[in-house]
Amino acid sequence: MTEQPPPANLPPPPPGGYPPPPPPSGGGFAPQGAVGYPAPSAPALPKSAYASWSSRVLAWIIDIIPLLILEGIGVGVLLSTRETACVTDTSEYDLGEFCATGATSTGQIAIIVTGLLALAYWIWNLGYRQGTTGASIGKGVMKFRIVNENTGLPVGFGMSVVREIIYWVVAGLCAGIIWLVAVLFPLWDDKRQTLVDKVLNHVALPNRAEGEIR
Repeated sequence: MTEQPPPANLPPPPPGGYPPPPPPSGGGFAPQGAVGYPAPSAPALPKSAYASWSSRVLAWIIDIIPLLILEGIGVGVLLSTRETACVTDTSEYDLGEFCATGATSTGQIAIIVTGLLALAYWIWNLGYRQGTTGASIGKGVMKFRIVNENTGLPVGFGMSVVREIIYWVVAGLCAGIIWLVAVLFPLWDDKRQTLVDKVLNHVALPNRAEGEIR
């Protein structure tokens, strides 16, 4: 009997005489990683591809300077407008004059206003700006961004606020020891992540490396 050629819609047999893998049930293409179909793999980034610890520290310092300025203005007004009230004892004991210094309404209002402005700046810079673009003012100056490790995209406003709240909460635990360990973690971590980065699956990538993990 004469051997019939294979139908035109089947792939040619692989070298070595082995039959090709059967097509998946229901037609279509075989899933990635199936026998005979190699699955693509994305190479891991080297440690040098992530933002350095020193860059992150400098970015944090730049970000916190406006907060310190605003709070400094509020405290300065509070201290400079204090009033001293004195009362003289005219009783039979003649205890002399008593004086007390207290904050004025102007000073108290200054503290409240500058505190609200500092909070608004914090939410805008480390929440909205960092969440939507990947970079706060400080991170923009230092040329790196905080992105989701799986997508390579900015983490979003809500998640950016969450990560900063976690940092503040951790800073208050155990006299800041946990916070110190968390922020020093990039010094020895392969991906230069802080502990908060690891929990939230975030990484800090230089601008030149944007999109490399997509």
